[in-house]
Amino acid sequence: MFKREFIRDILAKSRELEGLTIRVCGWVYRIRDLGGVRFIILRDRTGVIQSVFKRGDTPDHILKIAEDTREEGILCVDGILRRAPTREGYEILALDAKILSNPIEPLPLETHDSLKASLPTRLKYRWLDARNPKVSKIFQLKSWVARKFREYYSSQGFIEIFTPKIVASGTESGADVFSVLYFDRIAYLAQSPQFYKQFAVIAGFEKVYEVGPVFRAEPHHTTRHLNEYHSLDIEIGFIESFHDVMDYVEGFFRKLAEDSRREEEIKGMLEEFEVEPIEIPETGIPRIPIRRVYEILASEYGKKIPYGEDLDPEGEKLIGNYVKEKYKSDLVFIIEYPWKIRPFYTMRKEDEPSWTYSFDLLLRGLEVVTGGQREHRYEKLKQNLKDKGLAEQDFQYYLDFFKYGVPPHGGAGMGLERITMQILRLQNIREARLLPRDTERITP
Repeated sequence: MFKREFIRDILAKSRELEGLTIRVCGWVYRIRDLGGVRFIILRDRTGVIQSVFKRGDTPDHILKIAEDTREEGILCVDGILRRAPTREGYEILALDAKILSNPIEPLPLETHDSLKASLPTRLKYRWLDARNPKVSKIFQLKSWVARKFREYYSSQGFIEIFTPKIVASGTESGADVFSVLYFDRIAYLAQSPQFYKQFAVIAGFEKVYEVGPVFRAEPHHTTRHLNEYHSLDIEIGFIESFHDVMDYVEGFFRKLAEDSRREEEIKGMLEEFEVEPIEIPETGIPRIPIRRVYEILASEYGKKIPYGEDLDPEGEKLIGNYVKEKYKSDLVFIIEYPWKIRPFYTMRKEDEPSWTYSFDLLLRGLEVVTGGQREHRYEKLKQNLKDKGLAEQDFQYYLDFFKYGVPPHGGAGMGLERITMQILRLQNIREARLLPRDTERITP
């Protein structure tokens, strides 16, 4: 018995393996029959390699197995690794083979060409769509982003936490939450780990991060919203201002930008999607007050955002274009958002309480991070609740956190799917979620 190896690993040491018998197992990607020779291209998670079943070199009973093999069947091949005689690269001269599984009916989706199908069809047969190597790379890059997130914040002294996803109430109110029956009472799926990551800072962990799902019962029908996604969250104690939080967010994106230029596998993915790595100027990501953004949009593009309102998708895209042209940056922090569109726990500016110490980070014209400084003073929090029209008693368990000594703190939440989408310039966020959940879709 030979040990099965990934195709990428075989090709990486092909010179030393040349002439030796090896084993590969994977999905049958393509089949070409030239009479006395049958070429079967095998695919695993790491790459593809051609196996050759040739009359006179391959035993007759193995040739019969090759004839019975179907595209997208699962096959193991033992054979000699050799240089391909008619092209560059290596192939396997098959000596033995075993079919582990064959399709029992015609495929509803051509995996090698799945990107030509409509997105609803691709999502309906996602387990076939994801076999397309290019589609698979979306999720490999997404995994890489999550790993870099953990690496960066761990290196900065953060502790990973794991917070509940079944909660007693919403983060901001009872709206936009999914209710679930929790034994004899109603509970909710967490909109955010916000309260719990603040609790962890207050408890003395000081700097924490989490990677986890969040749920939003918002009836959106857009290319940028999901009802379930993964959030990359941080919270930091003993900050001097919300700029400290932005520094940590910028450090993470700078790591993504630098490592995507250094790591060959990621460079290859970006090349396949025909996109450039994230660009961040040496001087740092620009930080522009939203009141200044209103002025830029009006003067440069004739785009008028009502004063004190949030940016709409067009406004985000336009300011992204402006920053790219002016600062050579794919990222921009929009800071000091209006109080009326921020959650009650956001710290307001002392001299201008209608504005806040908060920010969004836009990546190529799309908001991918939201954060800011939190209000840590008990009486101020109670006033914030009152100003938002929220009942203090509904948030008493949260207010209790703040009775016994709380450091100034702040944090941010980052959308993993949005970051992936913008790095690869995907057209729809559903492409960046293996099994997306939206207003129409709860299967597969």
